[in-house]
Amino acid sequence: MPMHRIEVDDQVYALLQQHAEPFVDRENDVLRRLLGIDLGPEKVKEDGRPGGDLMGLIEAELLVPGDELIHVQSRKGRTHRAVVTTDGYLRLPDGSTYAKPSPALKACVGHDINGWGQWTHARSNVPLQALRKKLLDG
Repeated sequence: MPMHRIEVDDQVYALLQQHAEPFVDRENDVLRRLLGIDLGPEKVKEDGRPGGDLMGLIEAELLVPGDELIHVQSRKGRTHRAVVTTDGYLRLPDGSTYAKPSPALKACVGHDINGWGQWTHARSNVPLQALRKKLLDG
């Protein structure tokens, strides 16, 4: 879908930030939610839940269900792992699943963190953010 640029004043931008989920929402996502516009072609799976944020990457064959995502905290000597599910979710080793990369990584590290920028696709060693950019750039 083509994207158009708009300018907003500081007050409107501050309002958008108040309604944004940190490291998850972009301005467009917040506007869509506030205006009551569907956030996209979520596919409902057999269990009734919508497809996760990784569905587009799976459909574009940039990810494959079962692929592993990793995040290394080198200073703490920790490596966190998640597996891409068939419905575009991230499944953590404890069995919990998340539709979005940032909340999944927050569950691992204990604080807000940009999952798109910090999860790395283990097989290709490419951050999710770069895979998403490749998808959006077509």
